[in-house]
Amino acid sequence: MDSTPGRPDQRGTTTPHTWDPGLYCEYAGERGRPFVDLVQRIAAEDPETVLDLGCGPGNLTRLLTSRWPGAAVSGLDSSPEMIEAARAADDRIVWEVGDLRTWAGEPHRVDVVVSNATLQWVPGHLDLLGPLLDNITPTGWLAFQVPGNVDEPSHTLRQEIAEQDRYAAHLAGVAVPSSHDPATYLERLVELGCEVDAWETTYLHVLTGEDPVFTWVSGTGARPTLQALPEPLRTEFATELRERLRAAYPAGPQGVVMPFRRVFVVAHKGTGA
Repeated sequence: MDSTPGRPDQRGTTTPHTWDPGLYCEYAGERGRPFVDLVQRIAAEDPETVLDLGCGPGNLTRLLTSRWPGAAVSGLDSSPEMIEAARAADDRIVWEVGDLRTWAGEPHRVDVVVSNATLQWVPGHLDLLGPLLDNITPTGWLAFQVPGNVDEPSHTLRQEIAEQDRYAAHLAGVAVPSSHDPATYLERLVELGCEVDAWETTYLHVLTGEDPVFTWVSGTGARPTLQALPEPLRTEFATELRERLRAAYPAGPQGVVMPFRRVFVVAHKGTGA
């Protein structure tokens, strides 16, 4: 999801940045649909404990209380801004500021762990799957969704601009998202003893408003890059990115169509992990 070190612990960046809950929720409906699609495929019947790792502002975490009304639901995120927004919206859930990787390295016993659009910010997160499973009960569930659209103009144009000499010196160590294909996650989790359901979906988001793709990426994938730049370079970068995104995603009769591929994984430990 999306003044502090931002989400460096979960996302692995070395350059400070912050996350804006309001901007992140600008397209809450479109961002939330993959979460709903993911949770629907988790066949846990009556879990006692459910955790949302990388819960962001908590608007989606709250859906877990309806999905499993008898469960104790909690949310963890390394962004204080996100957790502050979550606490203000719902006090039924235990919200905590914390490092996803630190959590995975500590002893926990959770029945269902959900992680939505978070692991793509953790370098080498395939190696994190084993520790995450270690903190899930013997017949528990790990379910996550990551964007799989790094080859789309919404990412490649940002990278092309960032490689220009006037920007590159400021952008070393800036977080960029990365993920794997469904088959890669499936293979790793099967090796770890899980029954795995892995798939991908490409959503065709129809966006409205002025420069909607720029608004979308400035709240997520491009935000660390933009925040790392000093003025006036930040404004110059944003202007160029805005113009190039406008050309790559032209407006049509209904709005701007932005294809968005996402990768989903639901792993059940069963009795073998």
